[in-house]
Amino acid sequence: MVGKKTGGRVAGTPNRVTSELRKTLKAIVAGELESLPGTLAELQPRERLDLLIKLLPFCMPKVNQISGTYDTGWLELGDEN
Repeated sequence: MVGKKTGGRVAGTPNRVTSELRKTLKAIVAGELESLPGTLAELQPRERLDLLIKLLPFCMPKVNQISGTYDTGWLELGDEN
């Protein structure tokens, strides 16, 4: 019987171990977030800045640089001579 699946989880059923692991990690992260201000206060300024820079992408979206050409119409840019 090649290709026929028998037994196991039904499609769409969440994995129990993954679910429990996520719940545990979520509790750990929540506890660390509560103690973060005190931990930051104990760090040297350079260490605190390094940590904040590393955490920033998780709080704020990155901004992409955009470029393009623009029709200036009647306005000529450059040397006026």
